[in-house]
Amino acid sequence: MKFEIAVDAKKHDEFVNKSPLNHLLQSSTWAKVKDNWASEIVGVTDDSGELIASSLVLIKKLPLGFTMFYTPRGPIMDYKNAALVTFFFDNLKKFAKKQHALFIKIDPAILYRTSKFGSKETAEIIPESLEIIKNIKTAGGDHLGFNMVMGETIQPRFQANEPLRTADEMDKIYPKHAKRIMKDAVNRGVVGRRVGMEKLQNFSDVVSMTESRKGVALRNSEYFKQLMTLYGEDAYLHLAEVNLKKKYAELQAQHAQIEKDIAETPENQKKRFNRLNDQKKSTEKYLKEFENYDTQTDDTTVIAGILSIKFGDTMEMLYAGMNDDFKKFYPQYLLYPQVFAESFADGANWANMGGVEGDLEDGLSKFKSNFNPDIQELIGEFNIPVNKVLYRLSNLAYKLRKKMR
Repeated sequence: MKFEIAVDAKKHDEFVNKSPLNHLLQSSTWAKVKDNWASEIVGVTDDSGELIASSLVLIKKLPLGFTMFYTPRGPIMDYKNAALVTFFFDNLKKFAKKQHALFIKIDPAILYRTSKFGSKETAEIIPESLEIIKNIKTAGGDHLGFNMVMGETIQPRFQANEPLRTADEMDKIYPKHAKRIMKDAVNRGVVGRRVGMEKLQNFSDVVSMTESRKGVALRNSEYFKQLMTLYGEDAYLHLAEVNLKKKYAELQAQHAQIEKDIAETPENQKKRFNRLNDQKKSTEKYLKEFENYDTQTDDTTVIAGILSIKFGDTMEMLYAGMNDDFKKFYPQYLLYPQVFAESFADGANWANMGGVEGDLEDGLSKFKSNFNPDIQELIGEFNIPVNKVLYRLSNLAYKLRKKMR
């Protein structure tokens, strides 16, 4: 085996794409996204010159000339091959030492266990994951435990992933209340569609509204533009819109027709009379809601959006936002299935909705449960000390800084 620095980006991406551990954050392009970090691609080749391990390494500059190495959702290799794991990390530590790294942080996308949301049975631990944890520890890795809180790790240890399904299968697995809400969104005039860069500011606006509502900092329009530019056709921007003027006029016309039908219904047709009255109440409920909005403008109003990137066999749904003034329009219930459908049509096997808390009790988890996802639990983070004298102190400082942020 031979350890290589400055692995060709194209070769790296091809290797990552073929691996069952492939992940967007290991794409060579991700280094350009994280342009506030230095980066390098390192790997291991066999005696034929073929890659058998590869990793994008992000390098963070620290005070006093020190650095920290991070391999986001990597490295990519066969972790059951203990000799390869040890060889890779022994050589990565040598390279990291030359760069004055205090430690290397890794969080490979290796499943620890997986289950269906709401399942009452405790998911079984995948035996291979225990072997892999052991191999990483043997190679010098310090396992940081099975964290349950998203804020304790760089990347979530729990994620909600929608597996490949046909349209019919997706419709069948959604809970009844979720399908009812999806229908409600359509009745309010919500339309979801994939758009281009020209609508990026609209998306950024609804993300800003989400930031204000939740008290979190996400990203700005320049960052979103950078993502879409770098990933090109693999970047998917979906928006939920409503033409308030058009829909309000439709509801008014619908209400007038229902009243006309009621007036013309004979008294002995009680079933028809009751059905029409139910339709009237429903339409009046929608009309009352629309009174709070601007129904005079001809322009459509963007009320929600999702930005996703496809890499390998997975669609990563990275950022989402919604205008809370339109929460009763339930736009996300329309957008998520649309992203799933387009992901699978374009060759993805998974649509990753992103992280959830380990106890699955948070609001985000409960929302994502409407789509009956797989809850995937990963093995977690490891630190590999490089400067053993300063490692403990530097790791404590890292944890404190993360907690403060």
